[in-house]
Amino acid sequence: MTADLLLAGAEGPRPPAPGAADSGTAGAHAAVPAAEYQRRIARLRAAMRRRGLSALALAAPENAHYLLGLDHLGHFAFTLLILPPGGPPVLVARRMERPTLRAQVPQARQALYGDGRDAAAVAARALRETVPEGGAVGVEEQSMAFPPAVLDRLRAALPDVRWVDCSALPARLRAVKSPAETALVRRAAALSSAALRAAADACGTGVSERAVAARAHAALTEAGSAQPGFAPLIRSTARLDQEHVTWSEHRLGAGEGLFVELSGCVHRYHAPMSRTLYCGRPGPGAADAAAAALAGLDAARAALAPGARTGEVYAAWAAAVAARSGRRPRRHHCGYLTGAGFPPSWVGGGPVAGIRAGGRTRVRAGMVFHLMSWVTWPAGHVVSDTALVTPQGSTLLTDAPRDLIVVP
Repeated sequence: MTADLLLAGAEGPRPPAPGAADSGTAGAHAAVPAAEYQRRIARLRAAMRRRGLSALALAAPENAHYLLGLDHLGHFAFTLLILPPGGPPVLVARRMERPTLRAQVPQARQALYGDGRDAAAVAARALRETVPEGGAVGVEEQSMAFPPAVLDRLRAALPDVRWVDCSALPARLRAVKSPAETALVRRAAALSSAALRAAADACGTGVSERAVAARAHAALTEAGSAQPGFAPLIRSTARLDQEHVTWSEHRLGAGEGLFVELSGCVHRYHAPMSRTLYCGRPGPGAADAAAAALAGLDAARAALAPGARTGEVYAAWAAAVAARSGRRPRRHHCGYLTGAGFPPSWVGGGPVAGIRAGGRTRVRAGMVFHLMSWVTWPAGHVVSDTALVTPQGSTLLTDAPRDLIVVP
């Protein structure tokens, strides 16, 4: 063993904490009960067996969180969860994260690398311990947390291994939320709603975007939110089409609109929502745009039910907006799957699973979507909420006034 490869401690290889590997015991601040982590790992291992995989190598922080309960911000440095067919999982991580791993994921072995050392070499050694010659390893080629250079070095170090892109495999398992997860989303939704109302209270003619953002951010934290995957996205409707731009020093003028999108975060679970606020009398077309957006949101929620295809939900949204506004909307989606996420996003760490025209994804009970009704005609206006799919249909979890919101 070199100084770079530390399996549960510098003093030499050591198994996880007594009973941890068998019980799936996570740290004291885990998001869900230990039995749920066990069930998740068992389901993923069953999927591995069906695909003939000797191991999974997962880099997205959402997967280490989902399978083990790891919740920290150190994932900016390469972190890899190696899941073998049996026995404890292995976490390849930066050495300074060792106390966090011990506290939060005592059921996992550790393969740690020092600063300035080759993380890929450590990961390759850990995989070599698990994967037989000629075995297959599932990797997340589409994860932005898995740098191509690291994956290239792994392939070079393990030339006899067959590499299989399994980016969608854990995401499919995470798509349907358990009762414990939906309880966390509901808590996040309450925080989102409180922060949105705080933003509306702070908004007004002559108030800066930054001041509204400060109040919204403070309200989230005061209500109990952790750092969300996105900072609140707050900007004048003059910049509405700059979709991931947030606040500036701009002061709102009379009749101007302010877009506010935010989410509370509980154990990394999110419930995004957005509203468009108007300072005094809204500008031309705002009332009609607000009515069209609300009609679209109502139609999308009504169509979002078990068995529906996402393309059908999009079609219902687009038809409702067109009927109310007189113009068919052109929008890349009217919502997307959400849930557990780490910065820089709350969509779950991979490609956005959107509600798009022609989408074939089958809606299932337990899925959580951020439904977004974003219209640009006769003016720019957005209203959105987090929706939970139930056996009977769907319900909106976030709650703030959805009609035209006018502040002084």
